[in-house]
Amino acid sequence: MTVAVNPAAPHHLPAFIAGPGETDVFMIVMAVVLVIAVMAIGLLFLRLHTLPERIAHKGHKLQFEIVAVLGLLALFTHIHAFWVAGLLLALIDIPNFGWPLRRIAGSLEKIAGVPPGKGADDEPDRIVPDHAPDEGATEVPKIVTLSRMPKERTDA
Repeated sequence: MTVAVNPAAPHHLPAFIAGPGETDVFMIVMAVVLVIAVMAIGLLFLRLHTLPERIAHKGHKLQFEIVAVLGLLALFTHIHAFWVAGLLLALIDIPNFGWPLRRIAGSLEKIAGVPPGKGADDEPDRIVPDHAPDEGATEVPKIVTLSRMPKERTDA
């Protein structure tokens, strides 16, 4: 059975046009290319989106968890300011204030003759008030004076 070509069609059809009942190879190839392109663009988007988190993790930053939370907020809310804030926070180094304070504490323990790291062992874990309130005493309220603003003139 031969398929008759429509008389209005040109005599030389391109190779990618499939005849009736044939498989359209070009459509299948384009569907595969489309799926691969969508996956590649999605992967590129996610790699770019996690850039601040990867920078903070690679640099062993103290603020890594804050950067990760900002990245999640940017992902779920589509507010790009969170992503920019996370990127800026991942790029800066927050100074480590604990190191000098630990050195100061260590020096004070050495001066006091306490073994290193044992300075707060004698302190209780709970907060104890300095004084117990007396049974018969009443607490005197503090007098607070408010500063007055001059009234605006209503004369016009």
